[in-house]
Amino acid sequence: MSETITLTLDGRSVSLPAGMTILDAARRAGIDIPTLCHHPDLSVRANCRLCVVEVEGRRTLVASCDTEAADGMVVRTNTPLVRKARQDNLGLILSDHPMECPTCVRNQTCELQELTYRVGATSFAPAEREVPWPLDSSGPSIVRDPNKCVLCRRCVEVCHEIQTVGAIGPARRGFETVIGPSHGYSLAQSSCVNCGQCINRCPVGALYEQDDTAKVWAALADPEKVVVAQIAPATRVSIGEELGFPVGTNLESKLPAALRSLGFHAVFDAVFTADLTIMEEGSELVERLTQGGKLPMMTSCCPGWVSFAETFYPEFLDRLSSCKSPQQMLGALAKTFYAQEAGIDPARMVVVSLMPCTAKKAEAQRPEMRSGGHRDVDVVLTTRELGRMLRQAGLRLDQLPDEPFDDPLGLGTGAGVIFGATGGVMEAALRTAHRLVTGRELDAIDVQPVRGLEGVRTATVDLDGTPVKVAVAHGLGQARALMEQIQAGTADYHFIEVMACPGGCVGGGGQPICAGQADYARRAAAIYAQDQGMERRRSHENPAVLELYSRFLAYPLGERSHQLLHTHYQPRVVATV
Repeated sequence: MSETITLTLDGRSVSLPAGMTILDAARRAGIDIPTLCHHPDLSVRANCRLCVVEVEGRRTLVASCDTEAADGMVVRTNTPLVRKARQDNLGLILSDHPMECPTCVRNQTCELQELTYRVGATSFAPAEREVPWPLDSSGPSIVRDPNKCVLCRRCVEVCHEIQTVGAIGPARRGFETVIGPSHGYSLAQSSCVNCGQCINRCPVGALYEQDDTAKVWAALADPEKVVVAQIAPATRVSIGEELGFPVGTNLESKLPAALRSLGFHAVFDAVFTADLTIMEEGSELVERLTQGGKLPMMTSCCPGWVSFAETFYPEFLDRLSSCKSPQQMLGALAKTFYAQEAGIDPARMVVVSLMPCTAKKAEAQRPEMRSGGHRDVDVVLTTRELGRMLRQAGLRLDQLPDEPFDDPLGLGTGAGVIFGATGGVMEAALRTAHRLVTGRELDAIDVQPVRGLEGVRTATVDLDGTPVKVAVAHGLGQARALMEQIQAGTADYHFIEVMACPGGCVGGGGQPICAGQADYARRAAAIYAQDQGMERRRSHENPAVLELYSRFLAYPLGERSHQLLHTHYQPRVVATV
């Protein structure tokens, strides 16, 4: 049993387990001490000094985020001295920060903006930098604006410690300190894999996604264009947050009507091609298991993970599934099968993906992602960008009618839906691989061992007497740990799923800014609830996918499938690795 301590906090007695901080104690007592550099997913740095408090017997104020609470301690969180220190510390940050709040991408979701109002830091001397830092928009997905950086180092922490990519870090000193790639390189030259986790940890507008909403508005206004959309599983359970709904609200039935109101000609469901991915990937796994292919086979539907493997583990690229991601598969089919069925010139088509992911922007621009001479996907919008478009159009999703997706690329199963959560691809693949190998359905359709937000999860599935060992990792730090096990020969898995972002797509770099894993869990719960309520929960039960094979693709891993639905990878050489 852990020791319990008691301290006095603003005149009240508070009991809590030993080892917790003053900040933890305050929050337990209903006192919200302001913080800027603190984030629940990251280690404590105590950089901003906004969480200072008075502790009786201490000569100076202490940072509550990294001061351990002690038995008998007397703490005051709201004295004149504390309030003045917070105002002064915040004023120093504001004095070197551009006052562009109305036009900033983080307006109304900016922690610095909220703290300025809350702390009352209204008296400070803004200092205009003589030569502003240049904007780094070199990459396909992420923009870096050092002028708005508050040096909290959250982005550095997530990039180095959680993702282990190490693309950015601090350079110079004092007011000249800047966060970015080493040696003055741009993001495009760095080891950045475009996962966007730095954006989701940044408290201000110093990091944000490349905004492609203008491209979509222009396409929708062009009478010569046929603009179609596809919606990812994780976007339907997170777009509501961006629009003021409770976390985890599933707006799948409202999004088709909303997008048609914007002017989209057709609205497809990426769950359809998630099911198609399972048919191809499951067949590929069975082929490798039975014909001596390279193992472990690793999933390839996450572009951040693919880029990570190309950068840090190129010797294992032949272990990645050759399948394109569901996003790219749907784009390829929209401009071939759908265009053929609808009598549309694919040159007129614009495929817009609505994704929880910033790395999808980079994926769509890869030169090999083309079918029939056309890019598979033309524009990728994050969940945040979709929210901007819906707000600009004045659409109230709760007042729109329920509408279905468009055939023939609009029907999905529960297996495709759960792609949005970590472990979902693995679970969907096992549901179908078991059928492909044994001819029977998996007894327990809910593969609980691969679900959850713990680190690496493992399971063993019996495929007609052959024990198949699988592993699931979310977050690139966990992926690195798995890869090092494989390098060392201490792992004997047959199949591995990796999602670059913590929580999987529900925690993607393009999702609404949130508090962290608690919100990921709520989004994932909404996805699993939808799977539970669906009539068809296995990808091989999708009648639209089966008809696609019958009329167009012939069979999984066939010639046309390889042409349209599969790709290749190549080592990535960057300046900062």
